[in-house]
Amino acid sequence: LEKKFSGKHVVFVAQRRILPKPKPKVVSKYKQKRPYSRTLTSVHNAILDDLCYPAEIVGKRTRVRLDGSHLIKVQLDKNQQTNVEHKLDTFSAVYKKLCGKEVVFEFPEYML
Repeated sequence: LEKKFSGKHVVFVAQRRILPKPKPKVVSKYKQKRPYSRTLTSVHNAILDDLCYPAEIVGKRTRVRLDGSHLIKVQLDKNQQTNVEHKLDTFSAVYKKLCGKEVVFEFPEYML
């Protein structure tokens, strides 16, 4: 599709549902326990996996700045660097728009 749209970046993200956190002692319309795949954390992690698809996430760090804001540093697989490197700014912008979180992608020099 990137060839068809003349050099524009194309990203596929699956549609996922976030269910609200169950409140204690409150009758809700949900009769069953909320599965982990419908939690906010799980959905945001899955969106991150979808965004950088050809590359695989090998590490993730959360940096808390002095003002209290969070920055997520995502380390991608070094083998896919040539395929994905030019799209990293697009990935960051799309994740910020969808989830409202700042993210920085990097390729580690070494793997343990």
